[in-house]
Amino acid sequence: MSDESSGGVAQIGAAVGADGGLAHDDPYYVTAPAPPGGERDRVLKQGDTFAVFDNHGDIRPVGMREQGLYHEGTRFLSRLVFRLGRDRPLFLSSTTKEDNLLLAVDLTNPDARDGDRITVPRGTVHVFRGIVVWQAACQQRVRLRNYGGDPIEVTFSFHFEADYADIFEVRGTTRPRRGRDLPPAVEGASVALGYEGLDGVVRRTRLAFDPPPERLTGADAQFRVQLAPHGEATVHFAVTCETGDRRPNPVGYEPALVQAAQSVRAARERACTVYTDNELFNDWLNRSQADLSMMVSPTPHGLYPYAGVPWFSTPFGRDGIITALQVLWADPDVARGVLGYLAATQADALIPEQDAEPGKILHETRQGEMAALGEIPFGRYYGSVDSTPLFVMLAGAYDERTADRAFVESIWPNVEQALSWIDEYGDPDEDGFVEYHRRSADGLVQQGWKDSHDSVFHADGSPADGPIALCEVQGYVYAARRAAAGLAGRLGHPARATELERQAEDLRERFERAFWCDDLGTYALALDGQKRPCRVRSSNPGHCLYAGIATPDRALRTAGTLLADRSFSGWGVRTVAEGEARYNPMSYHNGSVWPHDNALIGAGMSRYRLKEAVLKVFTGLFDASLFVELRRLPELFCGFGRRTGEGPTLYPVACSPQAWASGAAFLLLQSCLGLRIQAAEGRVHLDIPLLPDWLNEVHIRKLRVGDGSIDVRLHRHGGDVGVNILDRYGKVEVVILK
Repeated sequence: MSDESSGGVAQIGAAVGADGGLAHDDPYYVTAPAPPGGERDRVLKQGDTFAVFDNHGDIRPVGMREQGLYHEGTRFLSRLVFRLGRDRPLFLSSTTKEDNLLLAVDLTNPDARDGDRITVPRGTVHVFRGIVVWQAACQQRVRLRNYGGDPIEVTFSFHFEADYADIFEVRGTTRPRRGRDLPPAVEGASVALGYEGLDGVVRRTRLAFDPPPERLTGADAQFRVQLAPHGEATVHFAVTCETGDRRPNPVGYEPALVQAAQSVRAARERACTVYTDNELFNDWLNRSQADLSMMVSPTPHGLYPYAGVPWFSTPFGRDGIITALQVLWADPDVARGVLGYLAATQADALIPEQDAEPGKILHETRQGEMAALGEIPFGRYYGSVDSTPLFVMLAGAYDERTADRAFVESIWPNVEQALSWIDEYGDPDEDGFVEYHRRSADGLVQQGWKDSHDSVFHADGSPADGPIALCEVQGYVYAARRAAAGLAGRLGHPARATELERQAEDLRERFERAFWCDDLGTYALALDGQKRPCRVRSSNPGHCLYAGIATPDRALRTAGTLLADRSFSGWGVRTVAEGEARYNPMSYHNGSVWPHDNALIGAGMSRYRLKEAVLKVFTGLFDASLFVELRRLPELFCGFGRRTGEGPTLYPVACSPQAWASGAAFLLLQSCLGLRIQAAEGRVHLDIPLLPDWLNEVHIRKLRVGDGSIDVRLHRHGGDVGVNILDRYGKVEVVILK
């Protein structure tokens, strides 16, 4: 049904992972059947519920048809269209508030006519729509105000539909069979739509209106109000997502806003606060913090940052770990939740259809009908080669940052199981490198962070046959063994610490021999199943710098290659350098620019004290933030070279917000400052702190260090940075290396 044919009857007054390859090559390709509209989506999320609206606050099947109200991987509302009479209101403005709690929309009436006579001029009635998502419900307030000098009668309506599409159906997957729709049930001022899935679960969408509509059906709610001059009328309604026997009791619009605001305040009190003299950077940082707060969801094992809206609003192992690492210095509670959740879901058996092996860390988990039926393998799926070493890296980093020894001791067995997976299942041919080859026929072909089907290839463009050993994964394994060695030493296992350090150094030597490509000035993207290097300039070696596996001289050369014109677009480092066989700036992984990728690269450059290189990466992403709506960096953008006076070219199916894109600003700021916190020693390190020329002062308040905290001000003087401690609670030492 077209949007135009679905309006009300009243009158006013007298109105996904893929990269441009063919979809059949990648069963989990995110299709784009039509171009996105000129307007950008508006997004709200809380817990396992998120909503995607157009700029009117409506939900319509336009563009890529991603709009909707979703809960636990299912779309509970596929259409919600507000009309004044038969007409769509005129758009004035809409914005998601800085704290992401509320979508505020301002609309007005078009000209209402009686024949050739205008009975109500446009701009007479102002319509405000306030929308909030809280506790499995979407609450709306619609307020109408008559700014005319005459009384008028206003009729308006809401048309609604629910298709109960699984998120993978929305992404483009076709199902041979579906469940059955249930007849709508109208009772008083509410109506329930329903669907019984093939999984036997009944899902219902309940819409409740206050005051009651003049007419309510299974598809429309129609209202009629009398507005005196400067008079107003307000309607509230809630759309609640019900699954099985679970029937949430929505608290109402005002209480939902209050409770959501309390949740945001609690999140802010957890973390330190950062304020600078550059308001534009503050906007980027504040939006990033708000997006992270929105993406972080409570779980029985602690807080977990869901990956991204709309396609990945669920726990992902790799994404959660990297996000936690990015914000560890500012908000270590996120890392604790990620470690707790991933330890609890660590694989303990060999399950080929899930790519699960004992000790392996989760790739992703999904709810919804298709996951429950096994139509997709992602109900609980382990097909990532890097989540396991990254888990160990995070455990070591969290212990250093917090000295939360009791918690770290509780997950030490999980760390050991992860290390056992690295040694056994991760390296089945015992060549010393961790590689992947899927066991599941329906799983991911590529199991690194660039998981498009054709993201690993040779210089001539031919695909690399597995098992594949990615360069960055070897770096992660190196860093994991060093992190675990530190943990073992602190937990009283000195022999184990010595063995892990030896293994790390052996890996470093093998890695340098096998992966370095002197003529390219960087490391090979990967080794294929025959141990042949994929001699492609890519961003992956930047992660090797982050992990610390590169020798200093080769780290310097790698950084130079990453920042050369072929790789650096002006906005950031491309995933694949221009001129490589499969380079495509509009692809998902073969030439695009990813903020999180660049943040890790910047952190790697900082590790080797290449601070000017860090500033170049930091400045590129900061400049990009000036051009994107809400200062919200998306999951990725296209890799076209920067053009004067223009912003970056957006990627059509990028998630926005995306947790690890939001974390990029925090990691890059940390990298500039060379900030490292050792909680057990009560020490803050600043290693060659440097600030870009667009940032003169940085104030960090309530930075927790063990049982104490500090407030610090950093100010730039030419090429130097001064440090002033404004306040100190407890025993905290600041060490500055220049």
